[in-house]
Amino acid sequence: MTLSQFERKQGQLRAALEAAAARLAPHFPNQAARATAAAYLQSLLSQVERKNSWQLAEAAGLANPYGFQHLLGRAQWDAEAVRDAHCQEVLAGLGQEDAVLAIDETGVIKKGKKSAGVARQYCGASGKLDNCQVGVFLSWQTAKGHALIDRALYLPQEWTDAPARCAKAGIPEEVTFATKPELARRMVERALEAGAQPAWVVADSVYGADSKLRFFLEARQQPYVMAVTSAQSVWTGLTQRRVKSLVALAPADAWQRFQVGAGTKGPRLFEWAAVSINHPYEPRQWQRWGLLRRSCSEPSDLAFYLAFGPAGTPVSELARAAGRRWAIEEAFAQGKGEVGLDQYEVRSWVGWYRHMTLAMAAHALLALTRARLFARRASRPTLAAFKKSRGLGSAVAAGC
Repeated sequence: MTLSQFERKQGQLRAALEAAAARLAPHFPNQAARATAAAYLQSLLSQVERKNSWQLAEAAGLANPYGFQHLLGRAQWDAEAVRDAHCQEVLAGLGQEDAVLAIDETGVIKKGKKSAGVARQYCGASGKLDNCQVGVFLSWQTAKGHALIDRALYLPQEWTDAPARCAKAGIPEEVTFATKPELARRMVERALEAGAQPAWVVADSVYGADSKLRFFLEARQQPYVMAVTSAQSVWTGLTQRRVKSLVALAPADAWQRFQVGAGTKGPRLFEWAAVSINHPYEPRQWQRWGLLRRSCSEPSDLAFYLAFGPAGTPVSELARAAGRRWAIEEAFAQGKGEVGLDQYEVRSWVGWYRHMTLAMAAHALLALTRARLFARRASRPTLAAFKKSRGLGSAVAAGC
């Protein structure tokens, strides 16, 4: 990259940041709050290695982090309104064509017992039980890119059963226990009501096992592909069986080999089959499947999904939807690595939501800027296309 190209890209990012700050400005009550929010957003996008409050303040040229701490804690602004505006910006910037709405969770290891929702629970970041907070997230993915659009802090029942503890962490009195799938359902409903029209909703087995979430999506005629465990129950005809038994019902010629996206070790190639299962809907319009995936080299290495969609949907489309869930894992990695999604120092309920909202906005700014830059490149005609548009193709060929 030449110096002029680097400077041009830096200018594009600065312009994108200024535009993002301007869009957020109406949600903050005064100029000081707007300036602090813009500085926080810019600091999250900086190159500082550890994005704690002191280093973010240093990156912003501030003497101390008190302004940022006030922004995340006591300042008057509505993180939900900012979240809603952010969601609309992502939907507009990444588009709706062939979109996937993905559900997943991520954990952040914490010390002590005072941070809202912290408990000894499974933490995906460490792959084991840890003292951590867990957030449930939605991501929006299209061919243009992907970004996180909503978030909810999971409160274990040991928290909701302790009102005094909740009060100390600033958790509103009206917040009651909700499972992770229930938090996901609320966020999906919010996204759909905001105008999101995903081709598919995808999730792992924590959410796929929840019948209320699946029935909610079916009632909205929203197609989904969700992972489940081998012990998940399904009905075929008059028989209730475990989903793993569907493998015996899939004939040999039902298995098809598809690549469903690139993994960390190269193309993710599997064999897939779909077996119809019972449903109460008009069979010419909608259908449920047990979707089966097996390793090409180890046929006993199996994975299972439940799917719902338009009748006659080919197994290739179901497999492709299942494979696209991994984009939210990439969004978590980018959010943590690029904008400090997991590097907050707040303990309160409101602080968690405010940091996550602004971190999602910072991550989306990068995603939307990439989308615009790639779209601009793709719109430039090639030399061959330019010659063809000018009627020069045959003349050039004749002169060769």
